[in-house]
Formats: sequence, C-alpha cells, structure tokens
Amino acid sequence: QLRLAESGGDSVQSGGSLRLSCVVSGYTASRRCIGWWRQVIGSAKEWVARLGNDGTITYATFVKGRFTISQDTANDALYLQMNNLQPEDSAAYYCAADVRDGPSSGGCSYSVWGRGTWVTVSS
Repeated sequence: QLRLAESGGDSVQSGGSLRLSCVVSGYTASRRCIGWWRQVIGSAKEWVARLGNDGTITYATFVKGRFTISQDTANDALYLQMNNLQPEDSAAYYCAADVRDGPSSGGCSYSVWGRGTWVTVSS
C-alpha cells in the first residue's frame, strides 16, 4: 500500500517562497499520476499540479508560473517549489497519487492522499 507524507508548510510573508516535500513509501504495482492539491477550510480540494507517468507536467491556471513540481526518483519524493506566494495561496496542501495502471493521458483519479501540510501567507 502506498503512503504519502507531506512536509514543508510554514507561515510566510506575501511574495515569499516555500518548498513542499512529499515522501512516498510502501509499494504499488502502478502509478499513473502523482500531484499536489490544496484546500481552504470550508471549501473543496483544488488541484494544483501533477506529474504523469508519461513525464508530462501540468499546472492549474492560478499557478501562473509561480509553482514548480518536481520528483526525485532515487528517493521517491515529490516536491512543490512555490514562489511569489500570495495570501490567497494559504491552504492545506496535499500530495496525492493515482495508483491505477495505464497512461496518464487517460486522465487521473487520485485515491491515495497524504495528511497535508499547512501554508499560511500573510500580507
């Protein structure tokens, strides 16, 4: 069973940067997609970025070039570098994975989730 553990959340000033980490442990025979989501209390989870098993990287429109998703395959870790953070980026950030077989071009459906790490951006 795959397990995800996020870290790196913190409180920063507007315009600041943070790097979130997601350590992947356990085993799964396949992994179609892995990515980042975020959630503000009282709102639905919002997709941020994903890395497909075909190497494709996609971002939500609101990222606007400020965030970068990357992966360390040797250590099986996923990262999200966030620059020029704004107060509206304040949320709990979650790492999630789609462990189905098949290409990521077929779409992603996330079934494995970490517990989240909090990011607070003050103006």
